[in-house]
Amino acid sequence: MPSQTARPRAIFLDIDGTYADHGLAPAVHVDAVRTARKVGHLVFVCTGRPLSMVPAHILDAGFDGTITGAGARVEVKGEILRDARFEPNLAARIVETLDAHSAAYILEAPEALHGRTGVDRRLREVLGPIFAGRPQHDGVLSTDVDPIEDILGPMQYSDDLRAISYAKISVFDSPVPLTRLTESFGPEVGLIPSSLSALGDRAGEIFMAGTHKAVGIQVVQARLGLDRADIVAIGDSANDIEMLEYAGVGIAVEGGHPSVLAVADRTTAGPAGGGVALAFAELGLLE
Repeated sequence: MPSQTARPRAIFLDIDGTYADHGLAPAVHVDAVRTARKVGHLVFVCTGRPLSMVPAHILDAGFDGTITGAGARVEVKGEILRDARFEPNLAARIVETLDAHSAAYILEAPEALHGRTGVDRRLREVLGPIFAGRPQHDGVLSTDVDPIEDILGPMQYSDDLRAISYAKISVFDSPVPLTRLTESFGPEVGLIPSSLSALGDRAGEIFMAGTHKAVGIQVVQARLGLDRADIVAIGDSANDIEMLEYAGVGIAVEGGHPSVLAVADRTTAGPAGGGVALAFAELGLLE
């Protein structure tokens, strides 16, 4: 149990660029998660990745639950508390629009990833140079993408597209700036920049407006009766802004997105510097 001077906390960790570097978590981070839980704190994954893109070796550290799809899905101790998806008509319209402009995208659902036939080749062509020389354990270039055509069969009209269920879309190659494309979808749809800044405005994440990591945290908070002041969040990217703002203690990774740094209460090092372990130690979460 936590010492008498350290009250139990609930910690929410982004994966990419925070807990792990290109899909690999340093041993010091794994040890920090296990120690914090051993002394009585709760630790959760809180990632923009869908569950289908969270590698088992990340979860092997042992967590009390997962928030995936940037708040779309919430699971605590094996119980699914939230599983939000795009409304079918809107989901179909988004796919039609992306196809009409020859955009390369991946539809993200907890159980699988979907994309047009050939999207894996375009993924490698676009992202290959960015990841050149880096470990390929990040789960991006090696991602298994199920062809949309396998779901639809030979017919691909709007009614067929409604059969595709997903919570978020990662677009990584759009000939038309995504800000222009998403304007036509209305207020139900949001857009954030890709964490791969080199891709510019041809890439980004399309999500359900009003769904973000803090929403997922609130679901966990309500179920477990957590005090907001006892919530700690650590992240580095644009989709971490709301959770750092909401947390009692919001910690940004040094060198992270400027907007994340702006709302953080404090900063810590990146994965190479064992930043999660350093933050845990500074907050007294390892005693």
